[in-house]
Amino acid sequence: MKIALLSYEYPPETGFGGIGTYTWYQARALVRLGHEVRVVAGSLQPGVHHSEHDGVRVTRVLDHGRYASAVDGMHRDGIGWASTRLGLAASAFGAVRDLLEDEAYDIVEYPDCGADGTMVATMLPGHTSVRFHSPAKLIMGLYGADARENETASFLEQVAINRADVRIAPSWFMAAEAVTRLGVSPPIHMVPNGLDLELFDRSQEIDVGERFGVLRSAGTVTVLVTGRLERRKGSHLLPGICAEVLRKYPHVHVAVAGADPDRMVESLIRPRLAVDGTADRFHFLGALPLAEVRALVKHSDIHLHPSLWDNAPYSCIEAMAAGRPLVSSDVGGLPELVEHRVTGLLARAGVEQSFVTALQELIEDRDLRARLGAAGRRVVEARHTDVAMAERSVALWQRSIAGDPAVTTHPARTTTT
Repeated sequence: MKIALLSYEYPPETGFGGIGTYTWYQARALVRLGHEVRVVAGSLQPGVHHSEHDGVRVTRVLDHGRYASAVDGMHRDGIGWASTRLGLAASAFGAVRDLLEDEAYDIVEYPDCGADGTMVATMLPGHTSVRFHSPAKLIMGLYGADARENETASFLEQVAINRADVRIAPSWFMAAEAVTRLGVSPPIHMVPNGLDLELFDRSQEIDVGERFGVLRSAGTVTVLVTGRLERRKGSHLLPGICAEVLRKYPHVHVAVAGADPDRMVESLIRPRLAVDGTADRFHFLGALPLAEVRALVKHSDIHLHPSLWDNAPYSCIEAMAAGRPLVSSDVGGLPELVEHRVTGLLARAGVEQSFVTALQELIEDRDLRARLGAAGRRVVEARHTDVAMAERSVALWQRSIAGDPAVTTHPARTTTT
C-alpha cells in the first residue's frame, strides 16, 4: 500500500509526545512490511522540507498558506488552541495537496488531537483513517481552557473524526469514550500501541551517572518520571510524593525527564525538598531525545505515572519493555496496560498518599519489583510490538477500501488509486 501519515509531532524536530512516538514507530514498521510511507509532519522552520530515514519519506511543513490570516485572526482573538489546530490543518492540507500532484495514497491516517486531517479529509479525495489519542473535548478542561476555546478546538477535531473512513483507538477505554462522549458512531477498532523491541533492546547505552548525575549503586533505588510536567499528567502531585518518599528512604533517588513549561520544578518541587534537605536526590533532566529516555528507563528501578487522564501512554509501554514495574493511576486506558499486582501497582488518580503507599511497597520489596517488571516485558512481547500494530492497521484499511461494512464508517464510499 501507499500510505500517508499526518502528524505535527514527529521526532526529532517536533517529537514532543506520544503522537509523535506512535507515528515514528508506525511509519518504520509499515516500511519493514513492504509499504510505501510518507509522513507529513510539522517543522520549526518556515516552508516545506523533505528528508528520508529508515525508508520513510518525511515532508515537514510550516506554512499556513492562504489560511494564514484566519489563523492569525483566531490567535489575536484569544483562541490559541483552535488557531493552532487550524494552522496544523492548513499546513497539512497544503503539503498533501502538492504531494498528490506526483504521488497517490491508498490511505491517509491522521490523529484526532490537533486536527491535522480536518482540511485533508474534507477538501481532498481519498480514503482516510483517524487514530484516537487525546481529543480536545476530553482533556482541555484539565488545562483550564475556557468554554470558547474548548468548543472551537473540539469542533475542528470533530470534523476530521467524522470524515474518517476508518476509526482506530489504542485502548477499549478510548473507543468507548469516543462513542459516549464524542458521539462517534461505531465501528471503532482497537489496535494497541506498539514499539520496536529489537531497536529498544539494542539502543546505545548511555552512562546516565556521568551524563545526568543519576548514580546506580548497590542498594540505591531510582524512581523515574517521564513526560511533560503538566496537570493532566498529575505533575502537581510530585512535590508531595517526592517529599515523603525521599524523606523516608535515604537510598532513593527521583529522576524526572520532560519539559517543564510552568517551571514547576523550581517553583514547587525543589523548594519543598530543600526544607527536608533531600533536594540533592531529585534530578530534573528536562526534555531529552528518545535514546536518552530509553537509557534512563533501563537505568531506573520503578516508573511513576500519576496521570489524571490517559489513553495508552508510550512511557508506560517503554517501562514495561525495559522490565520495570509501574506505579500508575487507575484511570482511562491505564488499567488495560498496567494490571494491578501483575505488571505494576495501580494508585488512585489524584490521591497523593495512594501513590506514596504503592511506591513504598515497591521500594521495600525488590523481589516484587523483579516479578512485576518481568511480567510487563512479557506483555509487551505478546501485545505491543510495532509490526503487529502495523499489520492490524493495514488489514483494517484494506477491508475498508474494499467496502467491508463491518470496518468502514462510510461503506458506500470507494476509492480508486
